[in-house]
Amino acid sequence: MKKVYIYFLSILSVFTISCDDVLDPVNYDEINPSIFPASEADVDALVFASYYPLRGSYGNGIHTTSENGIMFISDATTEILQGPYGLQQEATLHSWNPSTTGVTRFYDVFYNQISNMTLNIDLIQNSSVPENAKQRAIAEIRCARGLLAYELFDFYGPLVIAPLDVLLNPLEEAPLARLSNEETVSFIEADLLAAAADLPGPEDTDYGRFSNATAHMLLIRLYLHEKRWADVETQADAIMNMNYFELEDDYVGLWDVEAPTDSKEVIWSIPADYAGTSENQWQLMVLPNNFPGKSGYGTIQSSWYFYDSFEESDIRKTNLIAEYTGTDGITYNRDNPGNRMQLGPLPLKINQDLDRTTALTTVDIIMYRYADVILSKAEAIANSSGGPNQEAIDLINIVRRRAQISEVTLDQYPDLDSFNDLVLLERSHEYWCENGQYRSDLIRHGKFVERCNELNGVASQSAPYKTVFPFSLARISEGKGAFIQNPGYN
Repeated sequence: MKKVYIYFLSILSVFTISCDDVLDPVNYDEINPSIFPASEADVDALVFASYYPLRGSYGNGIHTTSENGIMFISDATTEILQGPYGLQQEATLHSWNPSTTGVTRFYDVFYNQISNMTLNIDLIQNSSVPENAKQRAIAEIRCARGLLAYELFDFYGPLVIAPLDVLLNPLEEAPLARLSNEETVSFIEADLLAAAADLPGPEDTDYGRFSNATAHMLLIRLYLHEKRWADVETQADAIMNMNYFELEDDYVGLWDVEAPTDSKEVIWSIPADYAGTSENQWQLMVLPNNFPGKSGYGTIQSSWYFYDSFEESDIRKTNLIAEYTGTDGITYNRDNPGNRMQLGPLPLKINQDLDRTTALTTVDIIMYRYADVILSKAEAIANSSGGPNQEAIDLINIVRRRAQISEVTLDQYPDLDSFNDLVLLERSHEYWCENGQYRSDLIRHGKFVERCNELNGVASQSAPYKTVFPFSLARISEGKGAFIQNPGYN
């Protein structure tokens, strides 16, 4: 794959983004759909606009590595991250409610972007640009729409998806109900299947943009969510049969300051830069203000529970920092945590980037990797047949060998429960602080509430209904009776 930054062009001003509106109409004062898009450059602008909400940006990028991002909040509901105060602590204790704007904001800020993408697809379909340009552009936008819809579905359950005919008549008041679970899944699935069919392969895709492998990977996530094990296998095989991807020997090096632009492990990554076009703030979030070199705000920690779950030689915990000597000359660790490590080690994950000149870093935000394909197929094989077989064990060992830990055998994990515990452990160790998927993994295996209670004891406020987050009171109000809150939050 070739290095290219995603340029989020001025076309973004074409759309108004107002979370107080039921729908998000085209601003006809700025754009005339009868003459735009008129060229392939115009179409490209609409495609780049679809990446805009998916970038890392504190205010309006869903993959920001701050507390405004889904990875931060998702992992903070698990043992991977623990918060000592504020929203982080609410996530850790599962104490959120419909007034917790830090968890309701993802729907409020991003749900209208799905409608924007629907309108952009319609604009492209009705344009006079060549059909091949249309096909690629629509596939890319459908992949973006499928990704965003999946992430919101994973957080909140069934969504409101405005149909095109309603969007094209914005002056007609039309409060919409949420779709059913099946309808939401079908909408996301249709987008991703179409994208997988029409996007180019990874070898022909610029770094930072979607390939057909990205769409297949997102389908794996969707099918895991729905426990459609045979479909998980099918999508995993589609990626494996490309004969393109492989694991990198150097796990830690994937998060180095030099972007892994030619990596055969990275399926999709979000380029980061100092300019703030797409920013990575993770060191700022993790490193305490007395950390040597470039410090940060120390807003989040990991847990000692998580740290102790790794085998001693596992290279995946290299940047899970269990001890450091601060600029105050004091050594902080489990025995002397101060208020820097009282919950656990520092979950740095990425290169510290000591030469960075701002609070941001240029270490890219890796979202999906081939290791996920391998572990997902192993899980699907075992769950589709009621227990693991040698193939499932062999797939697990591919990932464990790269981690430089001992291989496992079938007689150690002969039944489905023990194997699923192994898969969950490997997923947490492999993907911590990447895209936040471990929350969904715990939910899928019925461990989400149990793990919160185990970590936090009597302070835990977890409950089965908290496997989805609430919608804000504003969204419920504007729905005028059509939009129903998730159970347990009324």
